[in-house]
Amino acid sequence: MSNDKDIIDKNGNKIYEIEHIRTRNNSLWMELLRIALKHAPEEAKTVLRKINENDNAVSRLLKELVDE
Repeated sequence: MSNDKDIIDKNGNKIYEIEHIRTRNNSLWMELLRIALKHAPEEAKTVLRKINENDNAVSRLLKELVDE
């Protein structure tokens, strides 16, 4: 079985690529958020509340996993 360092070494470039893609995507997401709040603020806030509820549910589940 490989240790963590071997896994990171073998996948380091992929991890780096994913990080940069996510960075660009997060910037686009924020741009979309600004547009939504400017042009349809109430509708955007409703969706953001739902997103936040889902994020909180994921966080609770992750906490359960790491606390086991």
